[in-house]
Amino acid sequence: MADTSLQENRDTPQGLAFAVTAYVLWGFLPLYMKLVAHIPAIEVVAHRVIWSVPVAGILLVILRRTDDLFTALRSPKTLALAALTASLISINWAIYVYAIATDRTVDGALGYYINPLFSVLMGAILLRERPTRAQMVAIGLACLAVLVLFVTAARPPWIPISLTVTWGFYAVCKKSLPIGPNQGFMLEVLILSLLAVPYVAYLYATGQGHFMSGTGDTDLLLWAGVVTAVPLIIYANGAKLLRLSTIAILQYIAPSMIFILAVFVFGETIDTGRMIAFPLIWLALIIYTTSMIREMRKA
Repeated sequence: MADTSLQENRDTPQGLAFAVTAYVLWGFLPLYMKLVAHIPAIEVVAHRVIWSVPVAGILLVILRRTDDLFTALRSPKTLALAALTASLISINWAIYVYAIATDRTVDGALGYYINPLFSVLMGAILLRERPTRAQMVAIGLACLAVLVLFVTAARPPWIPISLTVTWGFYAVCKKSLPIGPNQGFMLEVLILSLLAVPYVAYLYATGQGHFMSGTGDTDLLLWAGVVTAVPLIIYANGAKLLRLSTIAILQYIAPSMIFILAVFVFGETIDTGRMIAFPLIWLALIIYTTSMIREMRKA
């Protein structure tokens, strides 16, 4: 009889296809964000929430996993934790939308580059995980990069740091959510829709909203749910079919694509501080990923 644990801890073609697809979609997301850059970030986030509900709901019906969602809705503890994760992801979305709308996409890429290293630090502090010596070196290089940004920047680099911190805490809290990733995402957008729907209704009633305004903005905002929910759902299913070391390598696809779009498509410039910080982050990521692969092979 085959060892099922070994079968589970391996890469599969389906998992690789899912994960690469999700990261590539996230890499192209700034192109969509540029199209809605003239719309306030909070309004864009509200529509991302509202139109993600039917997308995620249809998926749960197809997978026949609605029972888990109804169980979670009856648990005050689960609802409280989901409200926390929903708050963190909505803040992260708003900052990211704002960064692209204000021609600071490079900062968005930098934030998502730093995030894996911040997650290691979070694990050491909050979960008492023991990082390897190589991982500590990588964290040190990341801290040095952030210090360079503070010293050289004309304004504080709050965008990359805020993206890193909100996504890092979101990932930690998400691990504690006692339901599957698809149900968890549905629960989060349902909670956020309690605020998003009244807000969009208020904008429409006062004539401030861009939805149903007689322009092409309506179609763009309708697509917000698809571009939000689909990559998350694809990633959640792909992550189950890949080893952790493989995911660690693949996760750099999205920020690399974002960086390329920022420089070569959006024409953003890179100041001296970022020209120093990016190589430090890239070196830290190489050290971090190499260390993780070695640890996985030993295990």
